[in-house]
Amino acid sequence: MPESQPVKTVKVVAAIIRRGDKIYATQRGYGDYKDGWEFPGGKVEPHETPEQALIREIKEELLADIKVGKKLITVEHDYPGFHLSMDCFWAELVNDEDPVLTEHEAARWLAKDALNEVDWLPADVKVVEAVLNSYTTFTH
Repeated sequence: MPESQPVKTVKVVAAIIRRGDKIYATQRGYGDYKDGWEFPGGKVEPHETPEQALIREIKEELLADIKVGKKLITVEHDYPGFHLSMDCFWAELVNDEDPVLTEHEAARWLAKDALNEVDWLPADVKVVEAVLNSYTTFTH
């Protein structure tokens, strides 16, 4: 019986960008999970801290500058073919301009009671749960 190959782990970061009482959600415009909703972010490069990767990814994906806050959760999720390890941080836009989508096909600012109105990707469902559980601290 052949040995199974070890599952590749993909290390990524995601920003839970808040403005007032709303959270920014993006819809994937490409890949296997096209049309699924997610928190924006991306892969961590070998020379980066998670916070540095998040600032770079948001600049690339949304043409926006963010201030990275506290880590909310690290999600471990098995997708077919790889294991996702995703560090999720609270973040705020440095200025008040709306982000510009360069890779996503849509985006929405969602209030707490609207967070479940979009079809989140499986790993991001766990982030939504963590956001809802911490909502009292999120509204300052």
